[in-house]
Amino acid sequence: MNKNDTFGVIGVCGANGNLIARILKQRGYNVIGTDLSFKKDCRFAKALEGYDIEVFYGKTPEAFFKKSDYIIPPASLSKDAEVLKNCDKPILELCDVIDLIKPEKPVFGITGTNGKTTSTTLLKKIAYDNGIKPSEHELEGMQGNAEFIPILQSRLNGDVGILEVGTFGVPGTVGRIVKNTSMEGGIITNITPDHLNDLGSFMDYANVKAEFIKELNGGTLIVNGQDPTIMGLLRELDFKGEVITFGVDEMPDSIGMKECVCGKEIAVKEIISGCGYYFCQCGITTPQVDYIATNVDLANRTFDLHTPEEKLTVKMGVDGLHNVYNLTGVIIAAHKFLGLPYDKILPSIASFTGVSGRMEEVAKVKGKDIFVDYAHNPAGVETVLKEFKKLFGDFTTVITVSSESGYRGDVDIFNSVLKFSKFIVPASVASHKIALEKLHDNPKLNDRIFLNHVAEFKKTGTLGASKEEVRDGLRKALNLDCEMVIAIGEAATKYKSLVFDL
Repeated sequence: MNKNDTFGVIGVCGANGNLIARILKQRGYNVIGTDLSFKKDCRFAKALEGYDIEVFYGKTPEAFFKKSDYIIPPASLSKDAEVLKNCDKPILELCDVIDLIKPEKPVFGITGTNGKTTSTTLLKKIAYDNGIKPSEHELEGMQGNAEFIPILQSRLNGDVGILEVGTFGVPGTVGRIVKNTSMEGGIITNITPDHLNDLGSFMDYANVKAEFIKELNGGTLIVNGQDPTIMGLLRELDFKGEVITFGVDEMPDSIGMKECVCGKEIAVKEIISGCGYYFCQCGITTPQVDYIATNVDLANRTFDLHTPEEKLTVKMGVDGLHNVYNLTGVIIAAHKFLGLPYDKILPSIASFTGVSGRMEEVAKVKGKDIFVDYAHNPAGVETVLKEFKKLFGDFTTVITVSSESGYRGDVDIFNSVLKFSKFIVPASVASHKIALEKLHDNPKLNDRIFLNHVAEFKKTGTLGASKEEVRDGLRKALNLDCEMVIAIGEAATKYKSLVFDL
């Protein structure tokens, strides 16, 4: 490969092809592209603007092959595909590009079950506020926390790589991301049940997240020390790098059972779902953490953070005890990874108002405040609704979730909604099914669970609810005697603009 080579990228309207084309162009190579989509239908055409990349939309002409020295097809394209039959140029696979072009910058990752997006977004904000540019994938509407997107994102221009690391419930994804980005350190926010439909048991899922620990062995991990799963995995995997623990000094308000890495069920005196104070006969117990948040005042959005060196007073721009955990982990990462003093970090914390779709107030309709939250797994729903109850009192919950942990997850989510909500409006096929079961077992719940607002429920792709089901659920909630409505789930956040139609 030399700077005079021209790389022909097939599929520039797809995420990987789009990223590869921009990476090569940023590294000084000549790049041309092609895609069967027309420009008006090309999902990521905007990301290519300003790159001076010639793109053949709607076809792959002979001129594309003539101008190219190397051809880079999509990973999904068969080697005997029609478009490649007459190709006489060397073909580079996705893995070849990853091997040939390295990140050339410090890379930091953030994983966990809940809080990843909030933590990633905030750490990037702190970086930008201090003149440090993170690499961005620029794929509009794409979260991009799994598969090959984080790996390629780390190779785009920027001073640092700050990557959200997800799984989609697929073993090997997390490990591949860490390994192929030369990641130096990361945060683990928590590990609570999710993707059980794909992975079977909770510990199967936990072991997928454990790939983060395995591949970072020797690096730096910033972890929630009040999560027994994280602390157990660190011990079981004999992690040799630097471990920095954080936690929150609050009175537990519930007791939950969680499987320990040794196989026993242990009681966790929970501060937030799945995290708090714990002890197992195998020796796993809550450590004395390195960073501890105290004097949490959620009403005034403040807390004190005791670091190994000093005590900080932290002003938050977001609500909820779960965000005290998120902010604490990020403050440590900004100090350790970005090398910033605390007085350069805290102003960014105070001005951070959260991520779209996370405890987001959308509008006031008929005098009622309407919020949406992306929470879609049992621990996430329990944590968010518990915080809403503390902060606001009574509310109606519209459920648009279909759990990735299947029936077990749907039941756990519904039970949390039942525990914290005044009224419940099922707006997904899964929540409707559980509601019917609950009402059959306990008819007295008729004054809290409201049905018959949707003619027929239909599962819609990976979303729990359709646009119409979200609309009808919100409409029903607005007619109930409660001044606050929260719609939970991916569908609720995707279709939040429906609120303005109402």
